[in-house]
Amino acid sequence: MSVTPAAGGPIADLVPVRRALLTVFDKTGLVDLGRDLAARGVEILSTGGTAKALRDAGIPVVDVSDVTGFPEVFDGRVKTLHPKIHGGLLFRREVPAHVAGAEALGIGAIDLLVVNLYPFEKAAATPGAPEVDVIEMIDIGGPAMVRAASKNFASVTVVTSASDVPALLAELDARGGATSLAYRRDMAGRAFMRTAAYDAAIATWMNRDPFPARLTLTAERAEVLRYGENPHQHGALYRLPDTGEASVAHAKQHSGKELSYNNILDASAALDVARFLMYPCAVVIKHKNPCGAATHPTDLLDAFRRAHAGDPLSAFGGIVAFNRPVTEAVAEAMATADKFFEVVIAPGYEGRAIDILTSRTKWGKNVRILETHAAMEGREPVRGILDVRTVSGGLLVQDRDASIETEFKVVTRREPTKDEWRDLRFAWELCRHVTSNAICFAKDSTLIGCGAGQMSRVDSVMIAARKAGEKAKGAVMASDAFFPFADGILAAADAGVTAVVHPGGSIRDAEVIAACDARGLSLVTTGFRHFRH
Repeated sequence: MSVTPAAGGPIADLVPVRRALLTVFDKTGLVDLGRDLAARGVEILSTGGTAKALRDAGIPVVDVSDVTGFPEVFDGRVKTLHPKIHGGLLFRREVPAHVAGAEALGIGAIDLLVVNLYPFEKAAATPGAPEVDVIEMIDIGGPAMVRAASKNFASVTVVTSASDVPALLAELDARGGATSLAYRRDMAGRAFMRTAAYDAAIATWMNRDPFPARLTLTAERAEVLRYGENPHQHGALYRLPDTGEASVAHAKQHSGKELSYNNILDASAALDVARFLMYPCAVVIKHKNPCGAATHPTDLLDAFRRAHAGDPLSAFGGIVAFNRPVTEAVAEAMATADKFFEVVIAPGYEGRAIDILTSRTKWGKNVRILETHAAMEGREPVRGILDVRTVSGGLLVQDRDASIETEFKVVTRREPTKDEWRDLRFAWELCRHVTSNAICFAKDSTLIGCGAGQMSRVDSVMIAARKAGEKAKGAVMASDAFFPFADGILAAADAGVTAVVHPGGSIRDAEVIAACDARGLSLVTTGFRHFRH
């Protein structure tokens, strides 16, 4: 065995791989890698189960304990934390004193490190996992070696994912069994990103403060987008750790063009509405606001038809989300010549539903069909997930506006009817997803008019009333915040609204209640608001 390379000199571009250390939890592709390295004459060091897997495949392996002269101890907790391992990764080949020191101490150079870490993130995300089991998945030796090898990328190649092995083998083939400086630097950068994400996951799990003194966010790049919100902006989609909740970032795309930045924003908004509704529902989104929504106790097709009919003009080119699998009948109703959606997202597709959506004229090549990997049964969002927004020079962080049990209180002489109660609850649920000032008109569990993003609440009412038209007669209205004056409610009454739900709490509540009583309206308060800026 050659203990060290030539005694010092400038940093080399090409570094031959003569000695490698392989120690992996995920053994995908391990045997093929071992055989390839052995065929190249590379000496392979290894530990524990990795060494056994290689030996069982007939690949020659040197145990790390034979190199260090120290056995693996404490159930494998300590095996690679030794100068002959870390020295072999860290000493600088271009510094003569380092090379001489390695020779004197019998420390052999390690040119390649292949490590993937204990799956802590998976253990921490397992419901009901005992704390002791999660703690055992905190890797110590792996990250230490990865950081050592990455720091010394001038001479050492580090690979931290089984998915990067094919690229490693291609590099060795292209460089005659060596790796280039550019490749080593790139892999070191990836390795540091991996250890940073790993440590962040551990810190998050350890910390019980919902707003810790130092917030660390880690996400994996899923794809680079064609552009951002506008063509002159660059954009990319990053995935946060999977919580098991239905999401756009972790959804599977079955067909259609590449998702755009705006597609992803709108699809996420549609999914957020759909997940909150208890009954089978369809939700149509345009520019992050619902322009159509409906539920039915059992019939998803009926819900879709009513959701689309709520505002068919706005629905064209929008996003549609379902909280139940799309049936063939729903697919047939969607894929008609007079309708088109940029994105369809649902927890599943039954029978020939995908074939129907992808085979119709103008649909097949264009519509993006997404399937979430988790079911949506209404009011199921995972608690504790943070809502993070950027502001100039910082981040705004809050817990998200998840489902809250509302204590409805009738404050007028007239009680809502049974149908009005149903529609009031439906409209109130929708309001949390509409940009403030938010106004929703609903009738028969269907959104028939929406006013969003106006500086005046009365303007939002007028927009919703205009959208609803004649359907506003006998409808209900929900407002995300209180009416400071009676004018907005009176405008709704003029349009035909008969019942209203809002948070209440204005200094003029008595005036508003009196105006409702005078017009025979039923007014219900909730005690809290749903601003969405």
